[in-house]
Amino acid sequence: MQNEDPSFFSESHKQIEQYIRDRILLIKLQAAEKVARLSGLLLTGMVLALLSFFILLFISIMGGYFFASITGSLYWGFGIVAALYLLLLVLVVRFRKVLIQNWVADTIVKIFFELEKKDKNETIN
Repeated sequence: MQNEDPSFFSESHKQIEQYIRDRILLIKLQAAEKVARLSGLLLTGMVLALLSFFILLFISIMGGYFFASITGSLYWGFGIVAALYLLLLVLVVRFRKVLIQNWVADTIVKIFFELEKKDKNETIN
């Protein structure tokens, strides 16, 4: 049998430990990037939703007064606007899975797996 060099095993052990630390760091960095992208998307969505809410609020008030002037009754004017929102609510509840749930799920999956596609393309090239 050949004499095995004990420093080979200790050196290999150190390299394996360093490799594992580097892989863990890479996973943490990738997770941080994905969380940052999702947080940015969420914050942007919340700002857009807030601005859209205020726009719809003022348009609804204008529409209520417009229909009130047409019908001659404040109750009927704002009732028409409320009926439009009730119809919109029914449509959103009816088509929520097609319109909202699938889009949100697809966006999250795309964000989580987009980086892995980039990594594979960089290693190939």
